[in-house]
Amino acid sequence: MTRLLRYTLLLAVLTLVLIGALMFSLTWRPDARETLPVSCTGKPPTLVPGQALKVMTWNVQYLAGKRYVFWNDLAQGNDEAPTLEDMAFSLDEVTRVIRDEQPDVVLLQELDDGAKASDYQDQLKLLQERVADLYPCSASAFDWKAEFVPDAHVFGSVGRQLATLSRYRIEHAERLQLPVASANFISRQFQPKDALLATKLPLSDGGQLTVFNTHLERARQPDDTLQAQVSAVAKVLDKYESQGLPWLIGGDFNLLPLGQYRRLSAEQRMPYSADSELHLLWDKYPMIPTNNEASGIDRAQWLTHYPNDPGLNGPDRTVDYLFYSPKIKRVEAMVRQDDTLRISDHLPVIARFLLPAAP
Repeated sequence: MTRLLRYTLLLAVLTLVLIGALMFSLTWRPDARETLPVSCTGKPPTLVPGQALKVMTWNVQYLAGKRYVFWNDLAQGNDEAPTLEDMAFSLDEVTRVIRDEQPDVVLLQELDDGAKASDYQDQLKLLQERVADLYPCSASAFDWKAEFVPDAHVFGSVGRQLATLSRYRIEHAERLQLPVASANFISRQFQPKDALLATKLPLSDGGQLTVFNTHLERARQPDDTLQAQVSAVAKVLDKYESQGLPWLIGGDFNLLPLGQYRRLSAEQRMPYSADSELHLLWDKYPMIPTNNEASGIDRAQWLTHYPNDPGLNGPDRTVDYLFYSPKIKRVEAMVRQDDTLRISDHLPVIARFLLPAAP
């Protein structure tokens, strides 16, 4: 081997090592299970067995509002980032709805932190400043984070979180990694890493309620990832149920209820399977909305998603849900639609429950 060839090969190896080191320094590889910091101020109350609990879940679409068709939407628009004015409006509106409803626990998805597209805002902090009097406790977990994503539409940092706000004391929080979409090694470093945010709220009798918050993959076509993610969620919930521990889970599952697939146009069906993977959960656990509600005569009241698509003039599907242990009793539930259509591409799902009474 000639000296020139040896130097050329050495230079190529060093270049690959440097590229690999740079990629690893810019991206994020969370552990399968991570304990998270919990923020609680003052002396928040503790849950009492048998009490009522109001819960809201809402994907707030990084406060972008509804004036955009983004490049990564199913309709594949040209928009890449919302304006500061639109994000300020959406922050005001999200605050208004939360303060009006005053749920005891708020599960939020798609809050940005340090993302180029949202002007590097810490959106959870901005929201907490407006509702601190209602929610002394909170926990959050990233499900997408990188210092730089080389996609031409991003070409900068991303940072997106799940966040749980609570009127009651949170004593522990953790992040549970869910399966990620298959991709080559390099692409996998930059893609979202969906997760469960688990928050544990103590009960006055020494028990504990675990509240899960999640945002599953938004696929462009059916693949095995959502099946794997729902299976992983079911495994976690089954463990809690087998141990007699009460739990709730809410979030953006990006999956349809029974009966809605055939109501969508061929184009709108593209991300979904005819047999919804969500049956792995609804076969065992109560769901809000139920399949009868989401596909029955009053189904329009239970639509939760208004895709960013100029061909649509309102919500057309249900993808956001609350599931809960059979030990917990549903009292009432609704999707708040009338005054939320311009805030996000998702609508808030709200429910009141009765926690299990003390034995």
